[in-house]
Amino acid sequence: MKTALVTGANKSIGFEAAKQLLQQGYYVYLGCRDARKGEQAAAQLRAEGLAQVEPLLLDVDDPASVRAARAALGRKTQTLDVLINNAGMSGGMPPQPALGTDPAVFKQVFETNFFGVIEVTQAFADLLRAAPAPRIVNVTSGLGSLTAQSDPAWKYYAVKPAAYVASKAALNAYTIVLAHELRDTACKVNAVDPGYTATDFNHHSGPGTVSDAAARVVKAATLGADGPTGQFFSDDNAPDTGISPW
Repeated sequence: MKTALVTGANKSIGFEAAKQLLQQGYYVYLGCRDARKGEQAAAQLRAEGLAQVEPLLLDVDDPASVRAARAALGRKTQTLDVLINNAGMSGGMPPQPALGTDPAVFKQVFETNFFGVIEVTQAFADLLRAAPAPRIVNVTSGLGSLTAQSDPAWKYYAVKPAAYVASKAALNAYTIVLAHELRDTACKVNAVDPGYTATDFNHHSGPGTVSDAAARVVKAATLGADGPTGQFFSDDNAPDTGISPW
């Protein structure tokens, strides 16, 4: 049975992505920084008949928590087929001016959206390498496209929350480098923009549904052997091809 770890999985897109993977037969670990919320999320999924799930205490901002989560997962499985780096934070948006946002906010946002991804990916890399065809999905944002952000004709051109945009652009760069590093392996690494989705992340202002957003993430997590790697998928940025400019 294939296994998957989804960070930030107790609600919204992370929870729905976990649910969709469960429906496809995966055994899913819900990475959650709050043990109670993780248990509640797992119980909700089990109540829906999706029994192959359990919470994993994991705070991506805390290296000690990440190491403990890796040790705990290693006692349960020797391989990890899918890692979805979904946990993220906005830092308050909008506005989030480049000159007016406290540097501490930049550091906090980067801690979760960028450094947290690196901590988790490196910690679980050995379990991923042990899988026959591992998949890593970094959940990003269309706002992290430098090309789109520089185009006055882009529909979200005026939306520029500085810390959030910078963190996702950095995450995209890490995705490129990681995919290149693993280019001669069976591992595929991609960045996925789930789209402007109605969640508490944006005060439910987005037009997209959580189900559709999660489906985009899960599609990249379940790519076949002929699927792409090192890509930035975004229907918002590139509705015709689905592959966004960096």
